Amino acid sequence: MKQKKSLKYKIITGIAIFLIIVAAGFFIYVSSYYKADSLALDSLKTDSFVKVEKNGDILFEPVSNAKNIGFIFYPGAKVETSAYASIANEIASKGYTVIIAKMKFNLAILSPNRADRIISNYEDIDTWVIGGHSLGGVMASNYALENGEIKGLVLLASYPQNKLNFTDKPLKVLSLWGSNDQVADLNKVKEAKNVMPSDAEFIEIKGGNHGGFGDYGNQKGDGESSITNKQQMMDSATYIIELLDSLNLE
Repeated sequence: MKQKKSLKYKIITGIAIFLIIVAAGFFIYVSSYYKADSLALDSLKTDSFVKVEKNGDILFEPVSNAKNIGFIFYPGAKVETSAYASIANEIASKGYTVIIAKMKFNLAILSPNRADRIISNYEDIDTWVIGGHSLGGVMASNYALENGEIKGLVLLASYPQNKLNFTDKPLKVLSLWGSNDQVADLNKVKEAKNVMPSDAEFIEIKGGNHGGFGDYGNQKGDGESSITNKQQMMDSATYIIELLDSLNLE
């Protein structure tokens, strides 16, 4: 009997130690993340064109001439929410409400349905577009496919998960990537056109890289950009605004 109790104790102790090691490893992993740099931080300030509010999610709201179209953005893995403020602010300055979603531990995979709460909080917006960078784009794709309220999808250096098909989905789709991106699988980014609506736009930003869609410094393993970080973000914002404009005309 004592031997059985001893064996049971050893098993329980072993499992507990294993779980502690896994938990410690996870917290070490998520405690290191990419933080917003100066361009993004400058875009977090309210001015005469855009009102900015931080409450977990970050709201960029047009001061005047606001349209009833909202853009929800899912950040890339282990990237601080505010790192995408420059793109968001530029889009908001053209009349579109933008909300950058705050993810648990900066991982969109842990908050895939964050958009539910955002949509319910802004009842005055009747048309929604969702987008994301890298892993954030993967999660945004899942959400767009499953939710009829979403009328547009924006992918930045990203692509849907395998077996997802959007060809019959009434969605406006925009996919952007940098030609010097060495983090994302660019073959999969481009091949995603085969599972998208026929009018989906796939655009390469010449000289851009993976991290250039946000302002958070150099990403490990990324290619070197031959254009400025600001140019890549502003070019991206211009394309996104064109998509939103097309919905505004419908």
